[in-house]
Amino acid sequence: MRSRVIWDLCWAWYHALPEAQQDQIARMGFGHLLSIRPFHLDVPYLEALRERWEEDCKAFIMPWGHMIPTLEDVAYLTGLPVQGEPIVGLERRDYYDDIVELLGPEFVAGRRRPIRSILLGSLSEAVGLRGRRRGPLESLDEFYAGVRGALDLGDRSEECSVRIFVSYLFGRLLFATQSSQMNCKFVLLLRDLAQAGRYAWGAAMLGHLFSLLPSSSQRSQSTGGFTPFLQIWGYTRFPMGRGTLVEGRQMMVPLMTRWAVAPDPRVTDRRAGDVRVALDHYPHDQVVWTPYVGEADASHPAVAAGHPLFDRHLLLLCLGTCEVLYLELVVRTLGWHQPAIEVPSLGREGHSRRGFFAEDRDWGADHGSTVAYWSEGGEQVVRVTDLQDSSAYMEDYQARYAGRLRLDRRVMPESQAIRLLEGRLAEQEVELTRLRAEVRTLRGELLRAQASRDAGASSSAQPAGGDLAVRLQRALDRAEVRVRELEE
Repeated sequence: MRSRVIWDLCWAWYHALPEAQQDQIARMGFGHLLSIRPFHLDVPYLEALRERWEEDCKAFIMPWGHMIPTLEDVAYLTGLPVQGEPIVGLERRDYYDDIVELLGPEFVAGRRRPIRSILLGSLSEAVGLRGRRRGPLESLDEFYAGVRGALDLGDRSEECSVRIFVSYLFGRLLFATQSSQMNCKFVLLLRDLAQAGRYAWGAAMLGHLFSLLPSSSQRSQSTGGFTPFLQIWGYTRFPMGRGTLVEGRQMMVPLMTRWAVAPDPRVTDRRAGDVRVALDHYPHDQVVWTPYVGEADASHPAVAAGHPLFDRHLLLLCLGTCEVLYLELVVRTLGWHQPAIEVPSLGREGHSRRGFFAEDRDWGADHGSTVAYWSEGGEQVVRVTDLQDSSAYMEDYQARYAGRLRLDRRVMPESQAIRLLEGRLAEQEVELTRLRAEVRTLRGELLRAQASRDAGASSSAQPAGGDLAVRLQRALDRAEVRVRELEE
């Protein structure tokens, strides 16, 4: 599996831009995402995960139950806005005039009409960065220095330079596909840069990812969507020792800044087949259903604005794509027990249109009821309050997916069992190292919060400081309990 994401160049290009252009891009809603230092894509982990996507119910089929990335995950992990106007917009049969106006005439030179897509390489080539790739022995800082030296914005206007970069960001990172070209419909979203910050970019990213998972689940050689998000979502829920936390980055949204791929080759060198087996046997009691409980940064703009949507069924819109986010299957992510329910068939509830059209289309007009559903906040997830556990759900779930869960394949060859045990030991060692780093960082943050609270004891800032100290103490207590469990 190859990922089409070229994250290193997006990050370096953004940080090489003039400060005024970086500020403009941040106001559009992408600043937090672009603050994340790129990390290695965990291809075996992603391959083993994507194979478990079930298009009919829009969920991953895991041994411990359905799992779905949610808007809460998007807000906390990426910092992208998940609340705002849905991304519907227009789709044209010919974008020639739009490309000339928004990006520049060089992008249509020598091409015949109608123009419906743009080569992503032409965007980087226009600013002197075509073919730029980070070498295997090149540090990120060294790569950035090279990009900064090569970047040539010419005499373009600030708005044009921003549009070229954000178009590349769309095609290579946020809305990446299995193609080296990007549908020009995304460029139309950049006509008014001052208004771009009103869009729910995070919800569109998640919907786009959902729309590509079915095609990525059939052993294709590449995958689309923002796969780094999917990777870290998995690390927060069932890390398997593959991710490690970067010390000193515990308290920041986007929380993807905390993570790096574990350097232990006993873990990272495992093939996709070994990861599949490890997932089959992953301890159910180690799955983290509510990873953001106690987070100190709940007031972050993306989190605070999106919070009213975190417990609601929604339709995720991204131009011609509409995907269902059905939380009834994963109420454990809300801190509730999961009731036994009839698993719905959602495959036909949404729609995905990535082709071209003979006539112009206005997706907002064509799907007015869908837009209204989003604007009204979808539907509230109903909580079943008289449950003591999720056992009835799990019985139904295991019966429904018996073949998919490989429940009849628990007996394995001795060599495979040894590899599994060795892998689990390595995973636990990495997880223990990660948790110890988390404890050290949390202790430092707690001391600073307590000092700030004490210094402002007589001021109006006291309640906020005290509240932060309480949340940090709770997070520290949870981490220390987990460390003791692994040490025993």
